[in-house]
Amino acid sequence: MRPDAAIKPDPDDRTDPIDRLAAALVTRGLVDQRALDRARRGAAETGGRLDQVLTQLGLVSERALAEAVAQLVNAPLVAPSDYPAEPLFAEQLKPQFLRRARALPVAAEDDLVVLAMADPLDEFTRRAIGEALGRRVAVAVAVPIELDAAFDRLYPEPHEWSDQTMIGTAAGDAEPVEGDAERLRDLASEEPVIRLVNQLIARAVETRASDIHLEPFPDRLRVRYRYDGVLHEVESPPAGLQAAVVSRIKIMARLDIAERRLPQDGRIKLTVRGHDIDFRVSTMPSLYGESVVLRVLDRTAVEFDYNKLGLTGGLRRGIEEALALQNGLVLVTGPTGSGKTTTLYTGLMQLNSVVRNIVTVEDPIEFQLPGINQIQVRPQIGLNFATLLRSILRHDPDVIMIGEIRDLETAQIAVQAALTGHLVLSTLHTNSAAATVTRLRDMGLEDYLLTATLKAVLAQRLVRLLCPHCKAPFDDPAPLVRRFELERFAPATSLRLCRPSGCGECRGTGYRGRRAIAELLLPNRSIERLIFDGADQSAIEGAAVEAGMQTMFDAGLAAVAAGDTTVEEVVSCLRSEI
Repeated sequence: MRPDAAIKPDPDDRTDPIDRLAAALVTRGLVDQRALDRARRGAAETGGRLDQVLTQLGLVSERALAEAVAQLVNAPLVAPSDYPAEPLFAEQLKPQFLRRARALPVAAEDDLVVLAMADPLDEFTRRAIGEALGRRVAVAVAVPIELDAAFDRLYPEPHEWSDQTMIGTAAGDAEPVEGDAERLRDLASEEPVIRLVNQLIARAVETRASDIHLEPFPDRLRVRYRYDGVLHEVESPPAGLQAAVVSRIKIMARLDIAERRLPQDGRIKLTVRGHDIDFRVSTMPSLYGESVVLRVLDRTAVEFDYNKLGLTGGLRRGIEEALALQNGLVLVTGPTGSGKTTTLYTGLMQLNSVVRNIVTVEDPIEFQLPGINQIQVRPQIGLNFATLLRSILRHDPDVIMIGEIRDLETAQIAVQAALTGHLVLSTLHTNSAAATVTRLRDMGLEDYLLTATLKAVLAQRLVRLLCPHCKAPFDDPAPLVRRFELERFAPATSLRLCRPSGCGECRGTGYRGRRAIAELLLPNRSIERLIFDGADQSAIEGAAVEAGMQTMFDAGLAAVAAGDTTVEEVVSCLRSEI
C-alpha cells in the first residue's frame, strides 16, 4: 500500500462516530433497525461498544463492518497483499503492544507511516505510534482475521503448550493417557486447545476453505484446507495435541469422545467472524488416532443462482423448462464434490412457493432451506431413502428431492413417484449424461419406465477459474487454438486465452473460485426410442449431440476460449486425454 493512499480521518467531524457508523450500516442494508436495537441493548448490558457487539452477535460480518468503517473514516481498506514481507520498525515497536492495540505498520515513506488498524477510531494508539516513531500517521482499516494472519506471519509466537497439555507418549509401548475420557474432556477444555481449534476454524472460514482435514501422524497432526477442490497444507500443531484437538471438536459436535473405534458424524453451529456457519463433522479411526474432516457450510459464501454457478444460456433455459414440468424425473450427475447438490438446491429455491409442497430426503442435509421440508436419513434406525420415500408419498408432495439414488429400491420408488404425478429430483454418480441411462438400466430399471419418466439429465463438473488479479494472456495462442478448434466458440479476434501466474490473492496457485461446466441431455422422441431399444451410451450421446447438446468437454473449451480457465484444468477435471 502506498503511504499517500491512506487518508487521515477528518478531526473536525465532532459527531459520535459510532452513531454515524450505525446509520451507515442501516443505509447500506447490512443491518436493519430491529437488529441494531438488539445490539444497542446488548452493548448497554455488557458495556461493550456497539460495533463490537454487532459482530459478536453475528449480525454483521467483520469484513462488512471493516468496509463500512473505511467508508466512514474516509480511509482505504487493507488488502492481504498490502501487508509487508518483513516487520516494519521492529526495534521501535514491540509485537506485544501491536497485538494488544490491533495495529500494524504496513508502509512508510519519508516522515509518514501507514498504520493498519482493526479499530481506526482508537485515537490513543494512533498518537502513541506516531510519538514512538516520530512520524505522521495515516490510518488504513484492517479486516481483523487478515490482521491476525499478518501478525502470525511477521511475529510468530512459540506455542505455549505446557507438559500437562501434551497427550500420549512416544516411549515404547506405554499406554497413552488418552484412554481416559474424563482426562480428555478436561484437556480439550483448556484454553490453549480451545484457542487453537477456534483459530483453525476462523482461518478456514475467512479464507473460504470448503473443508478442514485433521490427520494424525506419529510426529504431527497434519492440517490441510481445501480450496477450490485442492488441498493445501498449513502449519501443524504439536503431535502431542492430537487427542486434545480431536476431542475438542467432538465435544463441539456433541459426539462421544470415549468412542474412538468407530466413525462418527455430527454438526457444529458457530458464529465465526460475524458469519453463522454450519460445520459437518466426520471422524474416522486411523493408524495413529482419529482423523477428522470438517465441511464448512457457509450460506453467505454459496449463491443459489444458475449464472453464478456457470450454468447460463441454453443450459439454464433447459433446466428451468424441465423443472417447470408437473411430473417426471430430473437428474444431476457427476462425481463427489462436483456441485450436484448446489445445483439441485438452486432449482428448489426457484420452485419454492406457498402453492408447492416440497420435501427433500438427504444424507446429509447440506444447507437448511427456508420453506422446504428437509428430512435427514438415519440408516442406523432403519430410516433409509426407500423407507422415507414411501411415507413421503402419503404427504401429498408436489416436488420430491432425493439426495442420491443408490440402489434399485430407491430408483423404483422414485420412478413410481414420477409416474404418479410428482416431480422428482435426484443425483447419481455417472461420468456423462448419457451414461445415466445405462447406470439406471444396470441397477435394474426397465427401459420403458425410463422413457416414460426421464425428463432431463444434467452432468456437471467444477473447474477452477483463473485468478482475475494475476492471469496473463498467452504469448502465442495459435497452436492451442488450432489443436482444439477454439474458433468454434468465438472469433479468433475475440479469443482470450490466459494462463495462471500466481499472486497473494490466489495463494500463489493462479486460480481463484470455481464454476460448473455441464452437458444437458433432454430426451426427444429419437432418444426415447434409442433408450427403449436398449441402445448404449455412445448411441444416446450421439443422438443428443445431433439434437443440439453441447458436451462437457466443449463446455470446458468454451470457458477456455473466454479466458476463464485453462485446457489443463478442463482435461484434469474431466480426466480425459488431450
